[in-house]
Amino acid sequence: MDTHAHLCDPSFDGDLFLVLERARIAGISSVIAVGETLEDGEKNLALAKTYPQLLPAAGLYPTHLDLSAAHEVITFIEKEQGRLVAIGEVGLDYWVIKEERQREIQREIFSGFIELGKKLDLPLNVHSRSAGRHAIGLLLEKGAARVQLHAFDGKASTARPAVEAGYFFSIPPSIIRSRQKQKLVKNLPLSSILLETDSPVLGPTPGERNEPVNALVSLRAVSEIKGLSQEAVMEAVIENTRRLYGYA
Repeated sequence: MDTHAHLCDPSFDGDLFLVLERARIAGISSVIAVGETLEDGEKNLALAKTYPQLLPAAGLYPTHLDLSAAHEVITFIEKEQGRLVAIGEVGLDYWVIKEERQREIQREIFSGFIELGKKLDLPLNVHSRSAGRHAIGLLLEKGAARVQLHAFDGKASTARPAVEAGYFFSIPPSIIRSRQKQKLVKNLPLSSILLETDSPVLGPTPGERNEPVNALVSLRAVSEIKGLSQEAVMEAVIENTRRLYGYA
């Protein structure tokens, strides 16, 4: 499974069927389609009616510092909880948000989504750019149990408390050009690893549209770094995905 992709992105509007067909032929059984806005969540639900391979999620990208927008997304998730597989993407972003007052709003919004995840027993699909330690700290403080940290950009030492809490880390195809992600995978236990693409970005080639079939690039990279067969890694990530989402 590609556990994090933005298939509602307009870059897929013209050929989503072909994109998903390429993934299916390559062995990608399903794709979790995350959202950044209420409109994304609505579009993901609509797309899932047409494409069963697409598993819809809804969230609010952490640079949207709008409490009323967060409330609308929370209300939407509560209403559609039976059709959604995750809350995401949500989280913290200290790369873009620099001012402490704005970060406080960001933490307040993220806390609301953490509480929602606990209430509805839905996994959190988490963004934590330049804020890994802070995101993990808040998740642990609030007692989050079902967590995926997507494209984590922190150190392995920062990730350790999340590993101990049973959280998962999803690895995008950009690992082949990222020393940080290579070092992270080297130090993470295989039991904590998922695959993602973050399509249409974080692909193997900068500037080219990424798509779910490239989850296999992540698979091969993890296999090489861990010194394990692709089959062994595939079996592990399938089991990890099943543990978090209930299916793979």
